[in-house]
Amino acid sequence: MGKITFISHDGESHEAPIAEGQSLMQIATSNGIPGIDGDCGGECACGTCHVIVDSDWVSKVGKQGEDEEEMLDLTPERETTSRLSCQIKVSEEMDGMTVHLPEYQM
Repeated sequence: MGKITFISHDGESHEAPIAEGQSLMQIATSNGIPGIDGDCGGECACGTCHVIVDSDWVSKVGKQGEDEEEMLDLTPERETTSRLSCQIKVSEEMDGMTVHLPEYQM
């Protein structure tokens, strides 16, 4: 089984096993990853699951939808590779992916 690594703003690393078909947010919250709250339950309505995807993995996570783009416009610390983890469906080809968490989500 593959894994995804979440790195907090202060450099603390947390790994979680891939659960194919779940969202990245579901995997994070199911594994107690600090900094991923998912307050809206994955409805793309809050931004509390903001992650910054390493540039090597951007092509694997897909494109942002319009709703996600609008929600990301409201989040501080937005980067060019920012995504809402609730909008990323995980697959085995994401094994080894690394995402970073913005400072405001500590």
